[in-house]
Amino acid sequence: MLQSTTRDEAVTPTRDDLPRRLADFATLGDALDYAATGIRGFNFFDARATLVRSYTFAELRADALVQARRLIADGIGVGDRVALIAETGPEFAAMFFGVVYAGAWPVPLPLPTSFGGREGYIEQIRNQLISCDPALVLSPPGLQAMVAEAAAALPHARSEDWASYSEKPAPDAALPQAKTDDIAYLQYSSGSTRFPHGVAVTHAALLNNLFCHASSMKAQDDDRLVSWLPWYHDMGLVGCFLSPVANQMSVDYLATEDFARRPLSWLTLISRVDGHAMSYSPTFGYDICARRVSSQTDAASKFDLSRWRVAGNGADMIRPDVMQAFVDAFAPAGFSAKAFLPSYGLAEVTLAVSVMPPGEGIVIDLVDERLLAGEGHAEAPAEDADRPTRYRAIVNCGKAVPGHTIEIRDEAGELLPDRNIGRVFVSGPSVMVGYFRDEVSTAACLKDGWLDTGDMGYLVDGYIHIVGRAKDMIIINGKNHWPQDIEWAIEQLPGFKAGDIAAFSITTSSGEEAPAVLVQCRTSDPAERANLREAIKSKVRTITGMTCVVELVPPRTLPRTSSGKLSRSKARTLYLSGEIQPFDVAA
Repeated sequence: MLQSTTRDEAVTPTRDDLPRRLADFATLGDALDYAATGIRGFNFFDARATLVRSYTFAELRADALVQARRLIADGIGVGDRVALIAETGPEFAAMFFGVVYAGAWPVPLPLPTSFGGREGYIEQIRNQLISCDPALVLSPPGLQAMVAEAAAALPHARSEDWASYSEKPAPDAALPQAKTDDIAYLQYSSGSTRFPHGVAVTHAALLNNLFCHASSMKAQDDDRLVSWLPWYHDMGLVGCFLSPVANQMSVDYLATEDFARRPLSWLTLISRVDGHAMSYSPTFGYDICARRVSSQTDAASKFDLSRWRVAGNGADMIRPDVMQAFVDAFAPAGFSAKAFLPSYGLAEVTLAVSVMPPGEGIVIDLVDERLLAGEGHAEAPAEDADRPTRYRAIVNCGKAVPGHTIEIRDEAGELLPDRNIGRVFVSGPSVMVGYFRDEVSTAACLKDGWLDTGDMGYLVDGYIHIVGRAKDMIIINGKNHWPQDIEWAIEQLPGFKAGDIAAFSITTSSGEEAPAVLVQCRTSDPAERANLREAIKSKVRTITGMTCVVELVPPRTLPRTSSGKLSRSKARTLYLSGEIQPFDVAA
C-alpha cells in the first residue's frame, strides 16, 4: 500500500526536453528504456487529491529491473505467467514491467471492489487463475488471504504478497531479449467470469495500438493525463498505464476506490494541470460527478476545467443525456462540450478500434426506433400521422484508428451497406493473436484476421455507431428490442439511475418469450412498491408496446463485471437460478 511521503514532494513535470516518440518501439521494455531517459512519470494521490508519491519513469525502470532479476532468480522463465492483483500504485507498476523484462507474461487481475463479497471475488480470481495457469501469483498484503485461497486450486502456483516477495534476493542476471511478435501480457476482458478468456496481446499489437491511441488524440507536448480507471481493465491498463510510458506522458492517478468515495477529487486533479488535461471515463463516471454537484454548488469556484482538452468516453454505451448533464453542471467551471471524445474499443483489439477527431464533441444520430428494432435499419425518424414519432439517439464513435478496418456483416457473413445494423467486425495490426489456450473460443470469433466483436452497429460514411451487444438483444415475436431502451425508459422515472435496472428476455410459464426487468428498489413500503411496479410496466409499455415482467430487488443486487459495468447475462442467470430473490409481490 502507498505510504505518505515525509517531505514536500513535487509531481513529475508535464513538459520535457526529451523528443516525443509515439510508441515507435519494438517492445514494451524498449519503450520504458526510452521514457526513463526523461523526467516525466507517474504521480499517486489519495482520496482528497493530496500527493502521496511521485514516481519517475527512471525510478520505475530501476525498480522493474531489480524485480526482473528477482523473478529470474526465483525460477520464473520466459513465457511463464505471473498473475498480479492490479492495485493502483508503484508496486504493481514495477512488478508488471519486471515481469516484462524477465520475459514472462504479466496477467493483471481485478481488485475486489466490483464484486458482491468475499466468496464472489475468490470465485472470479480462481476461474481466471485456472485459465492463465500462472507460476506465481502476487498481491497486496491486505488481499493475500483471499488470493491465496483462490490460488489453492492450482497445485503448482505459488501465492505471495509483493511486500514479502520484494525482500527476496535479486542477484545480477542476464535478461532475455524479447522480440516484437512475442506475447507482452494477458488481458482478461471485463465480462470474464465463469468461463474467462485471456486475450493474448503481442508487443507489436500493443505498441501499434498505443501509437493509434496517441496519434488519434493528436498528442501534444503539454498534455498531461489524469486517471482513476482500474489497471485490470483495458481502458485503464492500456490507455492510462501503458500508453503514458510508450508516449512519454506524465500521469496523475487517483485509485478507483478513492474515486468511488470522492469522485470530485478527479476534477480537482484535472483543475491543477499545468498544460492540457487528458482524461477518460465510462459514462457512469461523468454521471456520478454531475450528480454530486448540486444546483447550490458553485462549480466555477471549485474547479477550473478550461484546460481539459480530451474528455474521453468509452467502455460502455455512451449516453448523450448524461453527457449533457455533465456539460450543464461544469460549463461554469470552463468545461467545453467539444472536449468530449467518444470512442469504441475492446480488449480483443488491445484497446482502441475507433476514435472521434478531437474537438468535435458528441455527435448523435437520431434514428427511427421502430426501424431500429424491426427492420434493422438506422434511418432518420419520419412523421407518422397514425403514430407519434419515437427516436433513439445513437452516438457517433468515430472512424477506425490508423491501419484498421471496420465492417458490418449480417448473420450469414455478408457485407451490409451503410445504415444497416449488423455484427461489427474488425481487422488490423492491433487484433489479438487469440485467447490463451482456448482454440475453440478463438476460432469462434477470429477468422482470416477478422474479429467478430460480438457488438451490433452500423456505419455511416465510415463512422461507426454501436447499438448494443448481440447477446443482450431481446427478441420478442421476431422483433428486436435493445435492453438499453427499456432500462433508459425506467430511468426517466423519479428515483432511478444508471445501473439500477437490468432488462433481458425470459420464457414465461405459458412458454412465451417476454421481457423481464430487475429493478433495484430502495423503498420498503408495500403500497409504494405496488405503485412502482405499475409505473414501470406502464412506462415500458408506452416506450416499447410490450408488457414486461417487473421484479423489484434489493439495492446492490445486480451483478457487475470486473470493470463495474452491468452484466445483464449474469443477472438473467442469477435470477433464473433463484440466486437473485425479488421482493414478494404481496409484501
